[in-house]
Parts: sequence; structure tokens; C-alpha cells
Amino acid sequence: MAKRANGEGTIYRRKDGRWAAAVSLERGRRKHFLGRTREEVARKLAVALKACQDGLPLPNERQTVAQFLVDWLQTARPSLRPRTWHRYEQYIRLHAIPHVGKVGLGRLTPHHLQRLYADRLEAGLSPTTVRHLHTVLHCALGRAARWGLVARNVAELVTPPRAAPHEMMTLTPEQARVFLEAAAGERCEALYVLALTAGLRQGEILALRWRDVNLDADSVQVKGTLQRTPGGFTIAEPKTAQSRRQVTLTAAAANALRRHRSAQAEERLRLGAVWEDNDLVFANEIGRPIEAGNLLRRSFWPLLKRAGLPRIRFHDLRHTAATLMLGQGVHPKVVAEMLGHSQISVTLDLYSHVTPTMQQQAAQAMDALLKQ
Repeated sequence: MAKRANGEGTIYRRKDGRWAAAVSLERGRRKHFLGRTREEVARKLAVALKACQDGLPLPNERQTVAQFLVDWLQTARPSLRPRTWHRYEQYIRLHAIPHVGKVGLGRLTPHHLQRLYADRLEAGLSPTTVRHLHTVLHCALGRAARWGLVARNVAELVTPPRAAPHEMMTLTPEQARVFLEAAAGERCEALYVLALTAGLRQGEILALRWRDVNLDADSVQVKGTLQRTPGGFTIAEPKTAQSRRQVTLTAAAANALRRHRSAQAEERLRLGAVWEDNDLVFANEIGRPIEAGNLLRRSFWPLLKRAGLPRIRFHDLRHTAATLMLGQGVHPKVVAEMLGHSQISVTLDLYSHVTPTMQQQAAQAMDALLKQ
């Protein structure tokens, strides 16, 4: 039998009953792999052969899932937004490593992950959170496969739990008017008017700086989003490229911002050197960024209660803005641009409950046209 060439492998069974695989390397060297089953060593051999083909170093059989995930987090950090990286780190540290961290990276199977997800659900995590955990692991293990550390991304063979649908809550036109009436005179009145009429995300509103506001043209430039990280507050890039946008203000929003600017100028004069000038449109009592949780607890939810309105999420003001605009016949393309959606289909899918009203308006318009 001819001698095997470099990069060729073989599988055989040892006298002790275990399976082994070997791959030929340069200078007559051979790399051996052991396993309890033929399938196990076949997977290891496939990874080794692919690494040889791609000119990569052979995978380290002793590397654990924990070691790889920690290394992956560090290499992925420059390409992730700070808040996203922090969330990934929490998923890995709190959920993945305690359960599958000691498993050898090459020995990780779909069963390990399926059992991890089931355990996390039993521990009280929501299906949505477990799906997020799956997304992180899928991303990390996909990188391991591309680097030639594993033969396949085992996360692709796992079915994560189905996310529970979140019921969107929106204010009716009458409730929206009640909300704005209740907000009149509040320190954050302009913030609420902007959220309800322009549909900006909470982080986008809290990141607005006065240099992004043009009250002569009644418009604002959305250029960032406020995020809290372990190192403090930071203004990060918007969620998507389309999120970086110009939004035309309603007269109500523009007038509210003018009143807010005057009131803030008085605050600054009264506080003097205590005021921290961060150029923020919406700042706390000394000019620092507003903590989103404080805004909800101290202002937004009490405002809803005083107005006799249901307790909704702040994000539901954005849903309300979109629903009201679509219900008034505003073209979905315009609504998508104002909201910063990447595609008009996203807008139509999210707000499909408004479609019957839009179709009724279209039918009425055709009737009016043909009657002429």
C-alpha cells in the first residue's frame, strides 16, 4: 500500500475498543484523535482535514467551550456596540459557561444546547431571552466553524423555543389627545410630544443634542442613541443605517421644543457652574443624561396614571405615532422613513392592523374619483 500523502486521514479501532483517527502532516508527523465512537473521531478528523486544506493550525482538542467563548468575546468586541457586547457577555457568563463551559469545544453537540435551553426555561427565563442566548451561541459557534475549530455549527441543528408574541399597545386618537393634555407644563412635555408625533425611539430622543435640532426648519437629525454601559453613558451609532435620518417636526413638537429650550436656559442660569453642559436637549436637573428607568418611574408612568390611561411601554408611543399616521392616510413609505425602518415591508408587517383602515380609505377615494 502506498504511503499516505500529507493532509490525508484514516480511522481505525484500537485494541482497547476505542476509536482513533490520524492525519498525516509535513515531515512525516501524524496527529492522532481518540473517541468512544467512530462518529466522534470522524468529526474530529473532518475538522483537522479542513484545517490542513485551509492552511490553518490544527484545532486544540483541550480547548473548552468556555475558553473559546471568552476568546470570541474579546475578538468580537471592536465590531459590536458597547451595549450589545455587554449583553452578549452577560448571556455567556451567566447562562452558557456554567452549563456547557467545561465541555470540549469539539465535543459540543446539539443535545448539549437543547438541554441548556430547556434548563434555562425551567429556571424561569422567558422564551425570548433563551432565543437571544441561542442567537449569541449561533454567532460564536459560526465563527468557530469558519476558523476551522469545529466541523460544523451545532447551533444550526438546534431548535430554540418559540418567542412569545408581544401584544402591541397603542393609544387611540382620543387617548393621545388626553396624554398630551396631561403632559402640558411637565418638565418633559417636549419629550413626550416628540415621541408621540415623530415616533423616535427612547434612546434616540435621550441622545438628541441641540446641534441636531433646527427649529428654523422645524426638523431634527437623528444621529445616535443613548446607551448605558458599565463605563457610564455613551451615545452610540443608531440601530441601523436607516435610523440615521432627518425627521420633520409637527407644529406641536416644534413649539414644545422652543418652550423647552427657554426653560432649560433658565435652569442653566439658575444652577451656574453646577450645570454640566453636554448639549443634550433632554437632560436631568444638572445637565447629565436622563436614566431611562428614572424617566419611566418618576415621570412617564405617573403621567399615565394621572391621565387615567393604561400603563403602556414608552416604546408604545412610537407604535402609536405610526398607527395614527397610517390611519390618517400617510403613505407607508413616508412613515417608514420617519421611523427609520430599513424597508417599507417592516412597517407594513408591524402595523398590519391598520391595513383594513387604509384599504377602506383607498376604496372611498376610488368611489369619489369615479363619481366625478
